[in-house]
Amino acid sequence: MIEFRRVTKTYSEGTTAVSEFDLVVPSHQTTVLVGSSGCGKTTLLRMVNRMVEPTSGSVEIDGEDVANEPPVQLRRRIGYVMQNAGLLPHLTVAENVATVPRLNGVPRRDARRRALELMELVGLETAMADRYPSQLSGGQQQRVGVARGLAADPNILLMDEPFGAVDPIVRAELQQELIRLQRELGKTVIFVTHDIDEAFLLGDEVVILAQGARKLQVGTPNEIISAPANDFVAAFIGADRGKRQLWISEAPNGRVLVDAEGRIHGTLAEDGQ
Repeated sequence: MIEFRRVTKTYSEGTTAVSEFDLVVPSHQTTVLVGSSGCGKTTLLRMVNRMVEPTSGSVEIDGEDVANEPPVQLRRRIGYVMQNAGLLPHLTVAENVATVPRLNGVPRRDARRRALELMELVGLETAMADRYPSQLSGGQQQRVGVARGLAADPNILLMDEPFGAVDPIVRAELQQELIRLQRELGKTVIFVTHDIDEAFLLGDEVVILAQGARKLQVGTPNEIISAPANDFVAAFIGADRGKRQLWISEAPNGRVLVDAEGRIHGTLAEDGQ
C-alpha cells in the first residue's frame, strides 16, 4: 500500500505544484491520476520513487517513509515507465530490459533469459532481442519500456503517460495489453494521464485532480460516471456529451442505445433476456 500524507511540493521560484495532498493507493490495483497539464499528477508520481522530494509531508510504502531509503535502492525496486520509453539507444532491446537486474547483480545470462521471458509477456517477438531501439516502432519501444519496468519483478509500477506519444491504434493495443498484464500480475500501479477515457478504461480507482493536486473526486469509474461530484467533474468527464450521454432509439430490429453523436453502442435487451 502506498500512502500520501499531507504532501506539499513548492519549488524554489514559489510555484506550489502539490498542496497538502492525502491519498491511500490500494495494493494490487491500478490507481489513475487524471487531470489537465500542470495539475501536479506527475509530481505526485515521482514522489513515490524520490525523483521529486516533497517540501513537506511524507510518502509511505507499507508504512515505511520512502525518505528513509536511499533513492537508488528505492528506484531499483519500483518499476517506472515513461512516455517516450526512455530506452538507452546504445543498448539492444534485451540489454535495455535487463538493465535493472544487471545493476542488482543478476548474472548476464540469467538477466538475458529474464529479458526474453518479459518480451514474450508484453507481446514482443524474442527475435527482436538484439535489435536497437532505433530499429523499433514507437509501439514496440513502449512495450520494451513496460518490460524493463517489470524486469526486477517490482511490487509497484509507476506509469507516467506511457502511451501518450503513440498513434490511437497502437495506444488502444497497449492499453489492452496493460489490462491483460495487470490481470495476470496484480501489481500496485499508479498511472498518470490527461485522458479521462484512458483513466476510466484502465483504473480500478480514478483520482480527478485540479491545480495544486486538489482532489475533485476519487472513486471507481462507475461511481464517478454515475454521480459526478460537481459540475466541473461532470464537464471534465463529458457526462452530458459524446458517448457518455446515451438514449434509447427505435430501430427496425428493436431498441438501441445511441450517443450524442448518433452512434449506436448496442441493443437494448428485453427484461429477463
